[in-house]
Amino acid sequence: MRILIIGGGGREHAIAWSLKRSATATELFIAPGNGGTVELGSNVDLKTGDHQSIVEFVVEQQIDMVIIGPEQPLVDGLADTLREHEIPVVGPSAAAARLEGSKAFSKDFMKRHSIPTAAYRTFGSDQLGEALEFVNEEGAPIVVKASGLAAGKGAIVCETVREAEEALISLMRDASLGSAGSTVVVESFMEGEEVSLFVLTDGDSYALLAPAQDHKRVGEGDLGPNTGGMGAYAPAPVLTEDLMEEALRTIIEPTLTGMHSDGCPYQGILYVGIMITSEGPKVVEYNCRFGDPETQVILPLMKSDPVDVFMALARGQFQDFALEMHPGAAVCVVLASQGYPGPYDTGHRISGVDATDERQTVIFHAGTRRTPGGELETTGGRVLGVSAVGENLKEALEFAYESVAKIEFDGAQFRRDIGHRGLKQQA
Repeated sequence: MRILIIGGGGREHAIAWSLKRSATATELFIAPGNGGTVELGSNVDLKTGDHQSIVEFVVEQQIDMVIIGPEQPLVDGLADTLREHEIPVVGPSAAAARLEGSKAFSKDFMKRHSIPTAAYRTFGSDQLGEALEFVNEEGAPIVVKASGLAAGKGAIVCETVREAEEALISLMRDASLGSAGSTVVVESFMEGEEVSLFVLTDGDSYALLAPAQDHKRVGEGDLGPNTGGMGAYAPAPVLTEDLMEEALRTIIEPTLTGMHSDGCPYQGILYVGIMITSEGPKVVEYNCRFGDPETQVILPLMKSDPVDVFMALARGQFQDFALEMHPGAAVCVVLASQGYPGPYDTGHRISGVDATDERQTVIFHAGTRRTPGGELETTGGRVLGVSAVGENLKEALEFAYESVAKIEFDGAQFRRDIGHRGLKQQA
């Protein structure tokens, strides 16, 4: 089985790692990959925006399946291009990927199909004055979201009206996130605890992976600016069996049915960020792919053969698939560069990765590369994800932090409280 994975972060390393554990012999190609994926397959210099080059590579290399990791190529229609050439691919169409690509579209979709979410208003690029007037009328706390893709940094929780005004001016006038913030969604603040729910679907049938909980803030105690994610754990006990049933009935199934009725059935991986409020589960946002770093905890808990899982999705034949999960818990602790999510330096040598216990932990690379001499160095904000599986959350955390203590690079930062909500729930 020859498989091409599109992407170069920790999520794609986790996907490659899981595929290598399959009973099916696999040859992996990762485009562009990173310093960790090169140990599992061949890193390939393909531009994700050059769809024709990707198709040519797939044909020349006789690739059996393509798995698209990041959101941008999905929103840009790479899955559509591959399907037009009858190439099995895991990932939704561009029309379905609008659930993530446009917050304005997704909020209107939820309103149209009576899917619970926060009250909101959308403002176009020429409506800054109206948006400022709205936040002054509504008060704070309030949430300002860039409608377009913003690498996980487009949702700004504003504790004061002044913060909301600054966020709107930054996005709409100063273009701090480029075209992603030209249209904004301003929504009511939802009180509660957030959980990430991952749905594997062929558009009709679906199955669920373990619910996970991300840690978006850079600082311990959930302080500081939002990041792409500083760690995760699964399963998240806040999503009880009763709440899960409610989320399926009011969110997941209406979403899949709604996409069908709107003429863009969803095929692939649907990641739903859900807030557990006093009124029940509500959608925070949709994503059209696996989360990062949630992938680094949910795939280690997946017992079913990953090649079989992904191929069933790629072929749209998921209706008879029985997904199995391992018991226990998994955690991921992210090691990031000093200064992240703001400006940071790269090129720092990394040591200690080989000193970790592979029986207990696995190191997923994100912002790394190998030098010509074979040494590992930093290339990004989030550098490594240290993942571990244990019989319970406490044990998994102990394994992960034991390995974190062995890894060093200049300016390394990480949170020491990953999984704190789960531990409280289980106490």
